[in-house]
Amino acid sequence: MEEVNFTSIVLIPKFNSPKLVSQFRPISLCNVTYKIISKVIVNHFQKVLNLCIEDSQGAFISGRQITGNIFVAYEILHSFKKRRGSSKKGFALKLDMSKTYDRIEWSFLEKMMSGMGFCDDWVSIIMRCVRSVTYSVVLNGRNGEAFHPQRGLRQEDPLSPYLFLICAEGFSRLMQIAKMEGKLAGTKVGRGKIAVSHLFLADDNMLFGETSIEGANSMKAVIKKYEQVSGQLVNFDKSLIYFSKNVGTEEKEHVGGILGVRIVNNPERYLGLPTMIGKRKKHAFMDIKERFEKTLQNWSLRLLSTGGKERVREFDE
Repeated sequence: MEEVNFTSIVLIPKFNSPKLVSQFRPISLCNVTYKIISKVIVNHFQKVLNLCIEDSQGAFISGRQITGNIFVAYEILHSFKKRRGSSKKGFALKLDMSKTYDRIEWSFLEKMMSGMGFCDDWVSIIMRCVRSVTYSVVLNGRNGEAFHPQRGLRQEDPLSPYLFLICAEGFSRLMQIAKMEGKLAGTKVGRGKIAVSHLFLADDNMLFGETSIEGANSMKAVIKKYEQVSGQLVNFDKSLIYFSKNVGTEEKEHVGGILGVRIVNNPERYLGLPTMIGKRKKHAFMDIKERFEKTLQNWSLRLLSTGGKERVREFDE
């Protein structure tokens, strides 16, 4: 596997005349032979991955749509705006993960797959694909000295998004365990009062909790534990928190200080979810109308019965 798993890293400048390494965007150029192998593995992986990933993750899974989680997040934020008086006080925490793919620990990935019940041979194939990679940075059109990484996933590898979902599932399981133990309450929405503690939108994480000292400390403890076992690092300076309307200023500052994140009062601007949903609602009717008219245009009158032809003529009139 090592012979075909050589990867060149090309640095694409983000700005004119870059002077720092952080001003470049690294692009991984995998070997074509390895990509064929990886794609074959992915085609098998897709058949069972939906059995391993909870509904809190919607990306990359066949039959699921990421917009489902976006709609749920929007409804939760909308309920926060309507809460008054003695209603339960809650918060929504949007985490910013630093260098998400680059920090995945290989030992954590391997233990997650084994814990999910994958056989040893399958886990061994996956880990050979991950561990056998060799990098070389392309400078001035030439490959530099080769080196072997000790952790991380490649952005351009077809297998990487699915392996990242496996790792993120570890975070989801930690949240579920804390919820079952009563450490996290989540937030209740809908007529059935279903408690939602977290939603994952690809590599964006939204966590929901109760506005209290205990709730904030429990949330931070779960995040720190996930960082320790997975290698991930949360950038609290770029993370945001939004509170329900019945939370006072002093409570906001106290809970926000414990979590070490910035408090926002306008989720439409900073969290981005309701804005996108608003646009979807605005154009929803037009999309349905256009699809319906396009379907009618594709119908052939010759394939319809006499009664069907009459109905089409009535509709046109």
